[in-house]
Amino acid sequence: MDKVVKKIVIVGGGSAGWLTAGVIAAEHRIAEQQALEITLIESPDVKSIGVGEGTWPSMRNTLDKIGITELEFIQQCDASFKQGSKFINWQSAQSGDFYYHPFMTPEGYTEVNLSRHWQEQQQKQPFAGTVNAQYHVCEAGLAPKQFTTPAYAGVANYGYHLNAGKFATLLQQHCTKKLAVKHIVAHIENILASPSGDIEKLATKDGQLIEGDLFIDCSGSAGLLISKYFNIPLIKQDKVLFNNCALATQVPYTLQQDIASATLSTAQTSGWIWDIGLPSRRGVGHTYSSAHISDTDAEQQLRHYIAGSIGEKETEKLSIRKLKFTPGYREKFWHKNCVAVGMSAGFIEPLEASALAMIELSVTMISEQLPQTRGQMDIVAERFNSRFSYRWQRVIEFLKLHYILSARRDSEYWRDNQLASSIPERLMQLMQLWQYQPPSRYDFIENEEVFPSASYQYVLYGMGHYTQPRAHQSLFENKQLAEQLFAKVQHQKQQFLQGLPTNRALIDYYCQQPL
Repeated sequence: MDKVVKKIVIVGGGSAGWLTAGVIAAEHRIAEQQALEITLIESPDVKSIGVGEGTWPSMRNTLDKIGITELEFIQQCDASFKQGSKFINWQSAQSGDFYYHPFMTPEGYTEVNLSRHWQEQQQKQPFAGTVNAQYHVCEAGLAPKQFTTPAYAGVANYGYHLNAGKFATLLQQHCTKKLAVKHIVAHIENILASPSGDIEKLATKDGQLIEGDLFIDCSGSAGLLISKYFNIPLIKQDKVLFNNCALATQVPYTLQQDIASATLSTAQTSGWIWDIGLPSRRGVGHTYSSAHISDTDAEQQLRHYIAGSIGEKETEKLSIRKLKFTPGYREKFWHKNCVAVGMSAGFIEPLEASALAMIELSVTMISEQLPQTRGQMDIVAERFNSRFSYRWQRVIEFLKLHYILSARRDSEYWRDNQLASSIPERLMQLMQLWQYQPPSRYDFIENEEVFPSASYQYVLYGMGHYTQPRAHQSLFENKQLAEQLFAKVQHQKQQFLQGLPTNRALIDYYCQQPL
């Protein structure tokens, strides 16, 4: 008889483990119905890396689904609002050039080709600022909503910046106290298999035997189950995306500084620096290629950047930690009765903050397609593997796009990024297409694309790409409608600038409210 899936065991905590536990427990109403049993086991010896401090707008729905209020989340996780990413010095090495990839899509995106008319009439103005008012909201340091806007709703689309350690703690407390997730703190010493090759039990150092029907590997880059036990290899991407190291630190504010409304990404000679504004501090780090720059020089660039805002004396006091990673993703994510989520599934540099979003996408599919029997599991696993191989490939192409569009040639790093051997074939084909037509829905056909075509337009035209227009105008290139939409954006801009509080003011207001 086909074995029924009743016991789910999650190996590893952190954001990946606890998000996985929370989404599955909430989706299947485990606290009320008790038809499934979820156990999360994490080692007392392993500390979460906690670098994923940026989310996408999808996190609002995830938090709402698992029953955490927005007020509780903001207060407990030192969170702020994120409305996109600002890329500085990516187009050239000259100080000050920048563009935005906002979370809101261009006005009338499905109705008219705005890029053609922007190129013809508005090219002296930033693309994102011409087709979308969110650019101006971010530049002014404003929040995406008003004081009276309901929880998880917004005037502008938004995600969050957060303290990853505090986020994992909140999720752990919520899952164990309200969602009936069993929590075991123990070191896994042995993995016991059934005759079929499935994982049957986990043996802990303190003598416990933990049985399961489905095991979810959230053990980070160690890949305790998917890699160390099942030996599923990593498909390395270091020939496409060169960054394999990061230096991270926490930077205090001087007085009550404004909280940036976007993640700041500032290009360097052999990588880039992230700058994330939380209410109490900034999370700043330098991700770079060790093949192109030494750790010492990378740290010097990071400290030079930070000194620009807090001065050299304060910068000298900061402690900086180094992280190493191998960019890539698993050949398979779901093997037998084990599925990898988070860094055990793969990791690439944090450009565009895809790490937490990929966790959300993974656990949503696992939860909604959760197999009832072991026989059904192999079919679900095959579909999961196909979908997530596709998604990882699209993420890698999108990140690579940022590099190949750059006009920077001031270092070997930027020159190497232009080599045809480092550019995925599909991206090369798309770049040929985009010489004559803008990115569109025909380029990305999945119903849940990681990055929609609008995101590609923001990067392409933000970095100065030119699409050759047709000799004639099609119906989709309605000039009158485009001009109306450009005017609408300018009107919205004025409304937003007058009606929205600053990011700092809204976060302060939230933090003063009783839970």
